[in-house]
Amino acid sequence: MLNNTKLPSIVNLQINNKVMLAISLSIGLSTNFSLAHADERETLEQLRATTNNLIELLVQEGVLNKDKADAIVKKASQDAAKQMKQAQTEKVLDENTTLDEKSVRVQYVPEHIKNEMREEIKKDVMAKLNYKAGERLGLPSWLDRISFYGDMRLRFENNAFGDGNDVAGQYAIVNRYTDIKNTTEDRNRLRVRGRLGADIKVNDWLTGGLRMTTGQLTSPVSPNQTQQVSEGKYVFGLDRAYLKATPTDWSMVEGGRFANPFFYTDMMFDPDLAFDGVAATFSPKINDSWSSFTTLGAFPIEEIESSDVNKAQSKWLYSLQTGIKWQSANKSSVRLAAAYHDFRNVDGKSNPVGLNSYDATVPAFRQKGNNTFDINSGANGATGATSQYGLASKFELINITGQVDLLTFDPAHVTLTGDYVQNIGFDSNEIAKRTGVSNFKKENQGYQLRLDVGSNSFNGPASVEIKPNDWQVSLGYKRIEADAVLDGFTDSDFHLGGTDTKGWLLGANYGVDKNAWLSARYFSADSITGKPLAIDVLLLDFNAKF
Repeated sequence: MLNNTKLPSIVNLQINNKVMLAISLSIGLSTNFSLAHADERETLEQLRATTNNLIELLVQEGVLNKDKADAIVKKASQDAAKQMKQAQTEKVLDENTTLDEKSVRVQYVPEHIKNEMREEIKKDVMAKLNYKAGERLGLPSWLDRISFYGDMRLRFENNAFGDGNDVAGQYAIVNRYTDIKNTTEDRNRLRVRGRLGADIKVNDWLTGGLRMTTGQLTSPVSPNQTQQVSEGKYVFGLDRAYLKATPTDWSMVEGGRFANPFFYTDMMFDPDLAFDGVAATFSPKINDSWSSFTTLGAFPIEEIESSDVNKAQSKWLYSLQTGIKWQSANKSSVRLAAAYHDFRNVDGKSNPVGLNSYDATVPAFRQKGNNTFDINSGANGATGATSQYGLASKFELINITGQVDLLTFDPAHVTLTGDYVQNIGFDSNEIAKRTGVSNFKKENQGYQLRLDVGSNSFNGPASVEIKPNDWQVSLGYKRIEADAVLDGFTDSDFHLGGTDTKGWLLGANYGVDKNAWLSARYFSADSITGKPLAIDVLLLDFNAKF
């Protein structure tokens, strides 16, 4: 992207010298022409003609436009006339003073006039030069509307499993843990995350963005790449691709693949989860202290081509959140929001005997924790067919989120966040009819409390600068019952992802330099009602962003 400050200094110097020379000569000549002796007029006329030719040349070269050049000469003449009148009024030049035949009197130009002219000319010349430099280098002008950003994270990860855990094979027979592979052997890993993005300004009301990230292409919640030479090359995929329209300062509509548009915590959605679809946010300001916000959206989860042999339907999320925010004079704030998230067609359905009409009701991605059932061995299923596990419950979520952010100890923030969710789509009778199993316990609620103290720059967007010696400490407690939320979308670090878990989290961040910081997080979590499964996770990160 072209930037005025990055142009070669020699070009800038030469252009500015030419312009300032032309202006100085114009001012001097216009001022002194009337003051010079008759025998000097011919020389001055020649010099003024040379100056005019120089200005004309700058116009032809595209450094100055014609209107600007005319305005400069006109302003110089006007200032000269004003100076002349002032000189005559004050009788600065004594009538009896005889000037040396070789001397020329130069009228004083006020400093503020020179400064104004210098800034005006510089702005016009640099804008023109930037355009012409783009022509010479073959760079299109739209590069000026793109800004790049990115970040890197190096991680050491330790997964420690409880002594009371059973072997992984014993968990595989429990439907909610069908994909678990390790429950007893501690694991250490070095991991890396790299992201590179571009913000695009199309015009005053339309922007867009693209972002690439590392991570497995089959996981929507983890951009981490495990370091190992045998893996060959890291995977780098497109994680953001969107357009955002802001027709007013209180409304926004975006579509494509974009960041989470809601006020949320990681109990509901992993921070790295991208949203596909379209969302609209309205945030009118009520007065200086109060404002409201409302976000609604439609997000495709899994597109399915239904037919006479494929009875499954495409999976969607329809969401509505509305809330209110209060902010005091010292920037302390309170936010409270209520949301409804309706996940359509995500629950499994039993296959008819001998058919696979509902195979696509099986989730494309899961972590662990949700109750499931074998769609090939349900009430009407084909017993003996290959087992496939669909979600036992529907998911219609009511979510209440609140946050109090105190700046009493500015610049340190004291932030308390609370989150509660209930799956009102859970229906034991409907599940029994579909699966033939009536012993699914109603575990459909979750909550989280978290306290953060210190700088909130670590929680801000990429544009927020991390400063040296910034710090933050965090403490929280989380409890997510088996069918409170979709296990595939919740935080992938706590309990190594999923639901049916409860426990504590402890974290700390420290800025070692500008936009470089260390972070440490420790999670200690256990299962709630499933087979005993204790998992402690330690994450040590070195982060840098640009």
